[in-house]
Amino acid sequence: MIGLKNKSKIKRPIVIPFVDLISQHKLIKKEIEIAIQKVIDSGKFTLGPRVVKLEKKVARYCGTKYAIGVASGTDALILCLEGLGIGLGDEVITTPYTFFATAEAISLTGAVPVFVDIDEQTFNIDPVRIAEFLRKNCYYSVKSKFPINRMTKATVKAIIPVHLFGQCAEMAPIIEIAESYNLFIIEDAAQSFGSCQLLNNRWQKAGSFGKAGIFSFYPTKNLGALGDGGIIVTSDSKLATKLQRLRNHGQYAENYHLDFGWTSRLDEIQAAILLVKMKYLEKWNRARKRIWDFYTQRLNKLVITPKILANNQPVFSQYVIRTRERDQLKNCLAKNGIETKIYYPLPLHLQQAYKKLHYKHGDFPNAERCAKESLALPIYPGLNIDQIEYICQTIEKFLKC
Repeated sequence: MIGLKNKSKIKRPIVIPFVDLISQHKLIKKEIEIAIQKVIDSGKFTLGPRVVKLEKKVARYCGTKYAIGVASGTDALILCLEGLGIGLGDEVITTPYTFFATAEAISLTGAVPVFVDIDEQTFNIDPVRIAEFLRKNCYYSVKSKFPINRMTKATVKAIIPVHLFGQCAEMAPIIEIAESYNLFIIEDAAQSFGSCQLLNNRWQKAGSFGKAGIFSFYPTKNLGALGDGGIIVTSDSKLATKLQRLRNHGQYAENYHLDFGWTSRLDEIQAAILLVKMKYLEKWNRARKRIWDFYTQRLNKLVITPKILANNQPVFSQYVIRTRERDQLKNCLAKNGIETKIYYPLPLHLQQAYKKLHYKHGDFPNAERCAKESLALPIYPGLNIDQIEYICQTIEKFLKC
């Protein structure tokens, strides 16, 4: 177990990578090789028994009735939006402080993302800002059961909260807002497979709060494939059936098509790998938590450390600190062989791709401030005590100068 250690000098390592998947995979290499060989021997490579097994296991784990394996987390978002009939002439409320795919998926359906600011302590979308936007900007028409944005005349149909950095957004007020305005909730839980939140005196997993939830199995996630992959969870049988068609060219039976769909199937090989990794997920998350706690104890008087809400059990996917000296600190760590990452250097509302939406600097000050101050430190199973101590000593030395 990782505990506090005295501040003796630690011999400098050659490099501490931001993520080390090689070490992780060495520990389970034999199991993965056997799982892959079984797929090869079976001759079934798409939508086979391992995908079905993974879907059942994920649905059970998340507390939903259904899970639908797809080719990526981005595809999962697009399919959910399409499955709910969201497209041209619609708007979807989401956060400007997230990976580009969240808003990109909205745009690729023909809908438009509407950004509201975040809570800078958790980095997640602020429910107060959602309610404020709807109250100030929307009205109801007798022709639509959804609210209409009086500025754009578009129909607001959904909220996509992002459970960023492994922690759930505040779902109780978001659910209340969605019910009041008859909006769908699609949870972008790409970074938060297994995170929980206490709601109505019951712990609930990410992905189970809304109409649907999506996860990414990109290799760097806390549950990652050896390539791209994603999954959608839902308890809505009608939506699940439609999503199963949409991921496979709209087929309801071989060569019989009810919809226009995609080629977005989770590979059997990736499903087999994920089934192996799921056995280790809780152990790996506990390791992440010990690293998280170590960082917080050592750094909380020097930088703004990430806050965990009292009703949340995160999965500690990223450890993101904030400091006004972010860029200088990043350079210092790099010179000392420590890789870090900036999540995210430019909020979505200021991206060139969304110039046509006419957002400007100052529209979402919390997101903009976090973009300037945030720095993610290495946090992954296999990061050893000497490496963590060295990272903390390097940060302490720089910030105390």
